[in-house]
Amino acid sequence: QALCDRQRRRHALAPAQIHPAHKTAMALATGLAFGAAAASGIALGSSCSAQLSGLVAAKAREGAAAPAQRACPAPAEAAPTARRQAIADAMGETTIYQGFSMEEARQRADDEQSKVVKKTPQEVLADLQRGNARFWMNTATRPEASAFDRRALISKQFPTVALLSCADSRVPPELIFDQGLGSIFVVRVAGNCLATTTTASLQYAVHHLKVKVLVVLGHELCGAIKAAQLPIEQLQQEPKELSEALLGLKQGLDQGRFKSLEDSRALDREAVTTNVKKQVEALTKDEGIMAKVNSKELLMVGGFYEISSGIVDFFSEVAAK
Repeated sequence: QALCDRQRRRHALAPAQIHPAHKTAMALATGLAFGAAAASGIALGSSCSAQLSGLVAAKAREGAAAPAQRACPAPAEAAPTARRQAIADAMGETTIYQGFSMEEARQRADDEQSKVVKKTPQEVLADLQRGNARFWMNTATRPEASAFDRRALISKQFPTVALLSCADSRVPPELIFDQGLGSIFVVRVAGNCLATTTTASLQYAVHHLKVKVLVVLGHELCGAIKAAQLPIEQLQQEPKELSEALLGLKQGLDQGRFKSLEDSRALDREAVTTNVKKQVEALTKDEGIMAKVNSKELLMVGGFYEISSGIVDFFSEVAAK
């Protein structure tokens, strides 16, 4: 029994055995990572350390299965780019990861903004239309930003489009227009209607963010527009704020025109587009926004998103003559 106890204690205290290939991969990747961090002026936090540990472990297992020749780390005096390439080589990557520092991220933001500023409102609208075409043709690029691009967005935002759309969960603007982070300034509310906060948000986008296109987007089978067509007595039974919102939408629908429409889908589309036109018309009464339109800095347009097909139809364009 005593012998068994001694053997168990000896086994518990014995250091873990690590394969030599594991040690080599871990030392190389860790040394390179900390060298790159020092050169770029950042510290490796717990999140970064956890990610590196996972990569090191994966590479260690790979090395144990099939030992491979590893490039030597770049010398201490080498440029940051060379060190990043060394890390990429050590981790099996074919491209260099760019943008460790905030200085580089700010420069990236400035470069991207300079490209946006050069675009005309017509070019921005064309980009939006092409993005929607990619979406409904199932060829969307899904331009999600890299870690470096996300860091670049910390310092500023420079969207090209301001979009007032419905809060409906089936109508995510960035997806249906195949746009990435920072491309669209989105204001969402049930029924895509103008009120104090939504109008103020669009004014901010036009005057401070300098967007080139302002879109009011309605959509097929909008619940808010459908509810707004109910009798007034029924709407008044809803909670105060909801009742007021629906009654406001109802005022702009001019339901008398819909009586001749027998097809439910045609009636739905007519009601939604009527509401969109009403909101666009209201925006044309904003002197500040129209000043941007008349100076050819801004273009306004309405849109109808068809959930069943994914297609957005544009109409009621307001542009400088």
